[in-house]
Amino acid sequence: MDSKSKDKLDRLIQEGATIPGPEGVLIGDEVRLNRIAGKGVVIYPGCKIFGEKTLIMPGVKLGYEGPVTVDDCQIGRDVELRGGFFRQSVFLEKVHMGSGAQVREGCILEEQASGAHSVGLKQTILFPFVTLGSLVNFCDCLMAGGTSRKNHSEVGSSYVHFNYSVNQDKATPSLMGDVPRGVMLNQPPIFLGGQGGLVGPVRLEYGTVIAAGVVCRSDLAESGKLVLAQGPPPDGVEPTGRVADFHPSVYRSVKRRVINNVHYLANLAALRQWYVKVRPLFFGGSPMGEMLHAGVLEKLDMAVRERVERFKALAQKMPESVERYRQITKEPPNEKLLRQKQELFQRWQDLEAVFEGHLEDPGDPSLREPFLEALTRQISEAGADYLAVIQGLDAAWSANGTKWLQGIVDAINEEALQVAPSFKYE
Repeated sequence: MDSKSKDKLDRLIQEGATIPGPEGVLIGDEVRLNRIAGKGVVIYPGCKIFGEKTLIMPGVKLGYEGPVTVDDCQIGRDVELRGGFFRQSVFLEKVHMGSGAQVREGCILEEQASGAHSVGLKQTILFPFVTLGSLVNFCDCLMAGGTSRKNHSEVGSSYVHFNYSVNQDKATPSLMGDVPRGVMLNQPPIFLGGQGGLVGPVRLEYGTVIAAGVVCRSDLAESGKLVLAQGPPPDGVEPTGRVADFHPSVYRSVKRRVINNVHYLANLAALRQWYVKVRPLFFGGSPMGEMLHAGVLEKLDMAVRERVERFKALAQKMPESVERYRQITKEPPNEKLLRQKQELFQRWQDLEAVFEGHLEDPGDPSLREPFLEALTRQISEAGADYLAVIQGLDAAWSANGTKWLQGIVDAINEEALQVAPSFKYE
């Protein structure tokens, strides 16, 4: 064992950490011990801890089911990472992940979210209580819904979010629920049945149930719907039968893809303001709490950069798409589609400026400030338990907070459509 690693492990044990078999644990030279709690932390043999930004708070358990590698993650109280690889992501209080996990950069798992064994995530945001089954690949998406561990949004085992299109782009983020209502923890859960899939970018309303084995390719805007089957063809495929010609980079439709990418970024902006204005009321009071909060903000900025980069790559494909579409179409060209493609390419810089300009927008103060005052009163009466305080708000104050955040979302959506007006109309 490296002597520096041994010294760090010895210090953690002296401070109250439980490390059965420290000779099988590695801590990188860059890891800062003031960012790792001693009391209540359990690190099993085979674990590796790297990264100068890594934060491990009291009650964390690493590696109970198999070796764990942590690299620049911020891990909140009472989190259990039972086996796998975790990099540049944040785990808030009482998150559980089973063995074989691979959680890569840009993920935020909020309170009591969980995953069973062999779950793959990247650029994924799960709101409180969201539960993932086993053998799940769920990258580039945000999922909310549910009110408790017994009433939660769930993704069944062997489920895939398809985030890489046949046209070789990843402008495919899917939004299950939304931020303005989702943060209030009072919405019906969403259920995605096992051995199914979601072809991004898709938007699902709260209360949606998709049956096992279904691959969903369309937005579902109505609550309380059960989806038993869907079958529209993917981009570039003629809907004429089971076998058809495939034309890469054609993009027979771009409107829904563009609208959904804008809406996803708008929701990220709203979530960022929630973490800037609301979450400090619960993270504050300790250096580790502030470090955890900083970690979430960093991941949200990573999420915005990722989505803008992927969206930009889509916009840059449009001149080629226009040319190839003209080459293969046998009917008079769809001038509306051509206009949308040209507008997306030509107005991209203006669209990007919309996202950048609103990232720091705190929303309407006449809605925000009374809501924050109500939260402060609730905290003074009930303590700073995030889940209890948010769910303890009366319906009127929850609606007020939703209206504040929805205003941020709406402002971005509206300004984007002013920049690219061809996407307004059917």
